[in-house]
Amino acid sequence: MADELELDAVRSSHRENAGQATGSLTQDTRKEYHASTTDLDSIHVTPPNAPSVSELDEPVRDNTGNKDDEKSPQSSSQAVNSNDEKNPPPSSQAVLPTGEPPSEVPAVEDTPPPYSVYTLWEKRLIVLAASIGAIFSPLTAQIYLPALTVLAQDFHVSDSEINLSVTTYMIFQGITPMFIGGFADTAGRRPAYVICFVIYIAANIGLALCKNYASLLVVRCLQSAGSSTTVALCQAVVADIVTSADRGQFIGITVLPIVIAPSLGPVLGGVLSQVLGWRWIFWFLAILAAVTLGAMLLFFPETCRKIVGDGSIRPHPVYQTFWGLIQDRQRKHRRQKKEADAAATGGLQRAPSTVSSRPPKTEKFQFKTPNLLGSLVLLFQKELGILLAYSSIVFAGFYAIATAMPSQFSQLYGFNEIQVGLMYLPMAGGSIVAAFIVGPTINRNYARHSAKMGLGKKVDKTRQMDLAKFPIEKARLEIGLPLLFLSAAVMVSWGWALQYGAPVAVPCVLLFLMGVGMIGFINAVNVLIVDICPGQAGAAVAANNLTRCLVGALASAVVLPMIDALGAGWAFTIFGVLYLVGAPTMWLVMARGMKWRAQVTKKDEEKARKKKERQDAKSAGVLADSTKGSVSEGRGL
Repeated sequence: MADELELDAVRSSHRENAGQATGSLTQDTRKEYHASTTDLDSIHVTPPNAPSVSELDEPVRDNTGNKDDEKSPQSSSQAVNSNDEKNPPPSSQAVLPTGEPPSEVPAVEDTPPPYSVYTLWEKRLIVLAASIGAIFSPLTAQIYLPALTVLAQDFHVSDSEINLSVTTYMIFQGITPMFIGGFADTAGRRPAYVICFVIYIAANIGLALCKNYASLLVVRCLQSAGSSTTVALCQAVVADIVTSADRGQFIGITVLPIVIAPSLGPVLGGVLSQVLGWRWIFWFLAILAAVTLGAMLLFFPETCRKIVGDGSIRPHPVYQTFWGLIQDRQRKHRRQKKEADAAATGGLQRAPSTVSSRPPKTEKFQFKTPNLLGSLVLLFQKELGILLAYSSIVFAGFYAIATAMPSQFSQLYGFNEIQVGLMYLPMAGGSIVAAFIVGPTINRNYARHSAKMGLGKKVDKTRQMDLAKFPIEKARLEIGLPLLFLSAAVMVSWGWALQYGAPVAVPCVLLFLMGVGMIGFINAVNVLIVDICPGQAGAAVAANNLTRCLVGALASAVVLPMIDALGAGWAFTIFGVLYLVGAPTMWLVMARGMKWRAQVTKKDEEKARKKKERQDAKSAGVLADSTKGSVSEGRGL
C-alpha cells in the first residue's frame, strides 16, 4: 500500500510540473509532456516481492539504502527536495528545457498543425477519384447530342421540342448544386456522392427504358440533378485536403473533366448510337456510374473537415469506407482471438497499456442541418459576386465555341459528327498544358508573395496559412490575367478565321491556345474562389456552377443567331471585347479583396456572437423557469 501511495505521489507531481512547464513551450513540447504522463498512467503496480517491470516499481531508496517507508521525516524531506530539483516548479527562478529562465526565453510563435494527415500520393489519388466522378456532368451533356435527330424521329417530335431536353438539362445543371453543395459542406462528401450517383443511375435506367417524349423530358432533368453536383464536390474535396500553397496544381486537375468530356462525349455518343442504338448511351452511363460508385464506397474516404478534421478523426461508420470497415472487423477478430488464446494458457499478467493498443475512438453520428441556400447568400458578397459574374462571362466563350463548332465545321470543311468531335481534342490538349504548367506557376507566385511578406522563402505546403492579411487575390490573379488577355486575342482570331475559311490547321492551333489561356484563367479563379470561402467550398463552387450554366446557356442560345446576322468574325469579336471590358474588375478585386474579406469575417463573427447571446438568454430563461417551479413546489410542501 505504501508503494502505491508513493507511486501516486510521483505521478501527481510529474503531471503538475509538466502542466505548468508546458505553458511556455511550443505545441510539439506539449505533446512530449502529454506522452510522458500517458506512459506513467500505463505502468501497472506489482507487489514488492514481484519482479520489477520499470524503475517506478522499485521502492525508492535514500543514500543509506533504506526503503522510503522506513525513512525518518528528515530523509523524506530530503527526498522531496531532491525530486523538486529534478522537476522544479515554474517560478521566476525556474529553468526551462531551453536553458533560460521564462523571462529570457524568446517568444516562439505557435506553428499551425498539419492541414491533412494524407501523404502527397494519397492526396493525388483522392483528387483523381473525385475528378473521375466529376466527369459525369459534362460527359452526360455532350454524349447525348449525336442522338438528338434519332430521338426526334422515334418520339415523333420536332427538332425544337427535342432540344428542350438540352435546355432543361442545363437549367437543372446550374440549380441542383446549390442544394447538394450546401448539404455536402455539413453532412459530408460521401453522403452527397451517394445521393448524386443513386439518382443518376436510376435516371439513366429510366431514360434507357422510356417510351414517350414526356418521360424523356422529366427523367432527363433527374439525370442532370444527379450528375451536376459532382463538379462542385470534386473541388470541395481539394479544399478539404490541400492547403492554399499547394492548391494550384490540384485545382487544375479538377478542371480537366470539364474540357475533356466535351471532346469525348460526342465521339462516344455517335459510336454508341450508330452501332448499338441510342438507348445504349444511357445503359453505358448507368454501368459506368455504378462501377464508379462501387469503387468510391470501397475506397473513397470522407474528407469534410467538419466531420473528420484533418483526416485523423475517426468518423461514424456511416462515413467510413467499406474497406476500412472490413479492416476494422478483421482487427477486432484478431484481438478477440488473441485474448481467447491468452485466457486458454491460464491468464497472463496485464501488460502496460499504450495508446496504440487502445481501439480508436469512433465519433457519434450527428446529423447537422445543411444550409441549402448558402450558395445564393454567397452570390451577394462583393468579392465573390464579381469573380463569379466575370468568370461566367469568360467561360461563356467556351460554350459559344463548342456550340458553333458542329455547324461551322460541317459547312466550311464538310466534317461529319465524328470528325467534329475530334476537333475538340486540341482544346483539351491546351487545358492539359494549363493544368500541369499554370497550376505550379500559381503555387510559385504564392510562395513569392509569402517571401515578400517575410514569411519565409520556402512555404510549408502541409500547413494552412491564415489568409486574413495575405494578398491571396494578387497571388492568384497575377497569373490569371495574362492568360485572360491571351484568350481574348484568340477569341477574336477564331472568329475571323472562321469568317474567311482559314485552313483547318489554323482553328486547331487557336483551339489549343484557347485551352491554355481560358482554362488557365479559369483555374486561377477557381483556386481563388475556394481560398476566400474556407469551410464553404461546396457552396462556393455550386454558386460558380450556377452562374456559369445560366450565362453559358444564354451564350449557346445566341451565338448561332449572332453568326447568321453579323458573321462569325464580328460575333466572336463581341465575346473578345466583353473579356477586355470586364478585365478591370479583376484589378478591383486585387486592390480591395483583402478589405472585403475582412468585412465578411467581421459580419460573420458578429452574427455568431448574437446567435450565442440568444442561445445563452434562452438557456438562462429555461433555468429561471425551472428554479421558479422548484421553489413553488417547495412552498406547496
